[in-house]
Amino acid sequence: MQRAGAACASEIALRYAERLTGGVLVAAGPGNNGGDAWVVARALAATGVRVRVVEAVTAKTDDARAEAALARASARIDVGSDSAPIDRGEALVIDGLLGTGSHGSPRGDIATIVNGINAMHDRGAIVVAIDVPSGVDASTGAADGAFVHADLTLTFGTMKRGLLARREACGTVAVLDIGLGPHADLSDGAAELIDERWVSASTPAISSEAHKGTRKKLAIVGGASGMAGASVLAARAALRSGIGMVKLVVAPESLANVQEAEPYALAAAWPSDDATLSRDIVDWADAVVIGPGLGRSDKSKAMLQRVLTGWHGPTLLDADAITIFERRLDELATVLGGRPALLTPHPVEFSRLAGLEVEEVLKTRFDVGLEVARSLGAAVLLKGVPTIVNGPDGRRLVSASGTAALATAGSGDVLSGIAGTLLAQTEDPLVAGAIAAWVHGRAAERVPTSTAGLVRGVTLEDVIAELRDAWRFDSRCTRYPVLTELPSVGEAS
Repeated sequence: MQRAGAACASEIALRYAERLTGGVLVAAGPGNNGGDAWVVARALAATGVRVRVVEAVTAKTDDARAEAALARASARIDVGSDSAPIDRGEALVIDGLLGTGSHGSPRGDIATIVNGINAMHDRGAIVVAIDVPSGVDASTGAADGAFVHADLTLTFGTMKRGLLARREACGTVAVLDIGLGPHADLSDGAAELIDERWVSASTPAISSEAHKGTRKKLAIVGGASGMAGASVLAARAALRSGIGMVKLVVAPESLANVQEAEPYALAAAWPSDDATLSRDIVDWADAVVIGPGLGRSDKSKAMLQRVLTGWHGPTLLDADAITIFERRLDELATVLGGRPALLTPHPVEFSRLAGLEVEEVLKTRFDVGLEVARSLGAAVLLKGVPTIVNGPDGRRLVSASGTAALATAGSGDVLSGIAGTLLAQTEDPLVAGAIAAWVHGRAAERVPTSTAGLVRGVTLEDVIAELRDAWRFDSRCTRYPVLTELPSVGEAS
């Protein structure tokens, strides 16, 4: 508890030194999270910061009572049990009300203080949550009642599932090492969080002797009439991700459009027989992406069946190529036949494929893809915040990069182009999907904005333009005790 509180106090002092001069309000709850808050209060007061503590409920654990007693002994801390008025003008608020052991909505005085903290946040105070914002379930991210809206969440040892699922409540999230040790059981069932170092180590290098053949060739099948833009977005993303050659295989009426829109890609009409299928895809491609702008017409369904029957190499299915197999997992598994395959559905597409309600998919996003991945013998990338990539062997990877700029039509096509490139170059669907998800998000984070967090007015052209530099990795060590850090998401209110 003392290590946790001291680490939090140090981070707060480093990040918000100017704010400390305006005073700090510490909200302490009854459990060990409250004990951490008492340690923070004592540490900040020791450096001359004006600290006021509001104790929502008397400390109930031995450790929390001990830390409260030590803090109360400090003449520099103003301690009051009353919660009104909560706001006395402090510039920074520490939320230590409820921690990882709390479930359900805050009640009574705690709920009152949560609402008071949010009111202070609304008038401009910085809010720092200890371990998890109060009111957010650390395991599920559920927040059915009042919950704290933090600017920074300092969590311990590992990234909690709830923080990944409820990013908008957390602000920036920093995982701090507090000496729990290598044998501590820190798993809460969350997927393995990938970061820049993991992506850098997992991305295949392009050698100085590379040519377009060694960088691989990707066929993108889609582009039905009126939907050619989806294929173009996928091609542009693939070209920005290091593919050697791209061929857009589109409906005949879309052929002229895609050649004009993306002149750096080859183009061909949907194959109408085995000979043209072999020429344009089977004998040419190293990997195939099927789905961007494919549509669900009878012609589209026939095209999907023809390609999957004639092509047996690495395959990515997205969008309509997934929806066409609605509630037909067994049939899709048979068609895929054990090939290296990656599916990239958003929650609605996944719900159609698996025969589940969308609400159930969102509620169980960390787990729901595993059984589908096993059934198909393929990797399944479930898009969203966060993005979960499930392997047929039970391995799960999670990417928490990205901004709301990606919440727009065509974003999935960009992801398909990135992932298709990596699938061609690695033939590992799980790794390809995870790298693509992280780089896709990183490109969105890199889009220059005039206001921190602003996404209104950002287009996918902006995201694609940032892909080049999103592949530049800086794998320097983070500043100890920060093990990993996620930026805040969404626009500032």
